[in-house]
This record gives sequence, C-alpha cells and structure tokens, in this order.
Amino acid sequence: MTLKPLRIVAVGRLKTPFWKAAAEHYVERLVRWRAFTESIIKDGDPSLPIVDRNALEGKGILSALSASDIPVVLDERGKTFTSRQFSVFLERLSENASRRPCFIIGGAFGLDDSVKQAASHLIALGPLTMTHELARVVLFEQLYRAESLTRGLPYHH
Repeated sequence: MTLKPLRIVAVGRLKTPFWKAAAEHYVERLVRWRAFTESIIKDGDPSLPIVDRNALEGKGILSALSASDIPVVLDERGKTFTSRQFSVFLERLSENASRRPCFIIGGAFGLDDSVKQAASHLIALGPLTMTHELARVVLFEQLYRAESLTRGLPYHH
C-alpha cells in the first residue's frame, strides 16, 4: 500500500534555533518512509487582541485546507494516545484512499474555535500546555515513532 503524504498546517515558522534543528532532525527521518508537506500560516498581527489574532490565523488555516485533508487538530483538550495507539490512529487515517492526514498546530495563543469545529479529530500531545514550537517537535517525533512502530523497527523500545 502506498501511503498518503502527511501534511502539517502550522501557524508561524520555527524561530528558535534548537526547536528548528530538532524538527528538521525528525522530518529528515520521517521522509525516508513517507512524503511530508508543511504549510506555514502567517502569525496574526501581534497588535491585535488575542481573540482577533486567533480569528485571523484561523481564517488562514481554514483557507489552507483542501477537500483531500483529514483535519486533525492538536488541542490540549483533545484525545490522548500512547505512542502505540497513535501509531494505530495514524494507520487508520492513512487507509483512506482519497484523503490524507493533516495535522494542525495553532500559534502562540492557540486556535480559533472555527478551526476546532472543522476538525475531524481533536488530539492532545498530553495534558500539559507547551509552546507551539515544542508541540511541533513533539508531533514530528511521534509521527516518526508511529512510522517506526508500523514497520516493527526498534526505535520504539
């Protein structure tokens, strides 16, 4: 079975050098097995109130989605998984022949409700709040781990 590419839609570029390097490390590993695309949504105007900023970023996210995307929103109130459960979740998403998994990560102040309402799935990386840059690195590592598990490789031990 040829796997659909993974897609990430994220607000803001990774700016902190060590988060950027960590993300690149896992993406390099991940693309050995699976095509990967990332769409970056411009950060909202910092002079705006948070609600307006999130709404602006939300519009950008929603306009970036296509009919072939299965929107999976990262939200601290979403469903949590073990790494093995996440691997099975990703496999199931990938079985859809006409659609691809699309993971959505908000900006510094989270996501507008319109994005959460458009999601097929809300998932959490855990109950802790983390920076959006760290969340991206953790997601990339877990995607790599999930692909390793699927292939029975020893990365996950």
